[in-house]
Amino acid sequence: MRLTLTSIFTLAAGMASAEGTLNLYNWGNYTSPELLEKFTAETGITVTVTDYDSNDTALAKIQAGGHGFDLVVPSANYVPIYVELGLIQPLDLSRLPNHGNIAPEWMDVAWDPGRAHTIPWQWGTTGLGVNTSVYGGDINTSAIWLEPPAELVGKINVTPEMNDVMSMAIMYVGGEMCTEDLDILRQVRDVLVAAKPSWLSMDYGMTEKMAAGDVAATVYWNGAMMRSRLENPDVAFGYPVEGYPIFMDSVALLSDAQNVDEAYLFLDFIMVPENAAMISSFARYANGIAGSEAFMPEDMKSAPEVIIPEEFRAAGVFLPTCPASAVELYTAIWTELQG
Repeated sequence: MRLTLTSIFTLAAGMASAEGTLNLYNWGNYTSPELLEKFTAETGITVTVTDYDSNDTALAKIQAGGHGFDLVVPSANYVPIYVELGLIQPLDLSRLPNHGNIAPEWMDVAWDPGRAHTIPWQWGTTGLGVNTSVYGGDINTSAIWLEPPAELVGKINVTPEMNDVMSMAIMYVGGEMCTEDLDILRQVRDVLVAAKPSWLSMDYGMTEKMAAGDVAATVYWNGAMMRSRLENPDVAFGYPVEGYPIFMDSVALLSDAQNVDEAYLFLDFIMVPENAAMISSFARYANGIAGSEAFMPEDMKSAPEVIIPEEFRAAGVFLPTCPASAVELYTAIWTELQG
């Protein structure tokens, strides 16, 4: 899903049926330029996209205020935090005639019942990208990065997303997400600290680095690894049998948004099936809009990174919003790991 580099796409207005500007704050390398061009052509609204590299980065920026953004795209486990802090506003569904296009399984979700605050953007999984020309063993295990085989030592990247990494490590030692069991967390701490010397980096930007062979394995997101595979057929995506996170990123209207009318037009626009498919076609993740499948690229309809193989589906767990007490414990381990 995602890079660290910040980029801004400013699109000139075309044949306008409306005028205005819109400021979207989104994950890096996650917004289709073609989608924005089409939106500008249809509405005359100029869209500026500013990229971020993590949920924590985005949340801190929004909390600080004075950001100038209208829309943000948090992951599911962060949506309740935004709501509790009053950072996003309830949606006026009367202004979203395409709201009914949200697929039923993505409508009444635990983190946003009835989709009162958010519109689906994309969903996917956190797993393992592996260069199979470097390592030919089993890639469907978190042992790849937590107890690395000799072939991969010094060639592994771990994405610096605390929730993903901690959840995978917790499941690897037999715990459950959001656990506060100190015995489990000691095991997590020990296995992470022991594994780190075998890693090359803790970084984003792995789509290009995996494709180029600069990194041989990475904890990363499925869509990004599909993009790597399209450039380098040796790249494969593994689903750890011990457990892996499932995520959905959704678009929310910020409470201090300045361009509200323009934001509603964009939110309704991305719920048109053909437009939702443009989002997926660019970043290579599934979306939550019914009917978009008909417009998806053929290579996504059977891609193992997008269609989770049956034998690994049960191991996927949706990332929950953990209580503050659990987050405090995880942050302590995370801080030590990054020290």
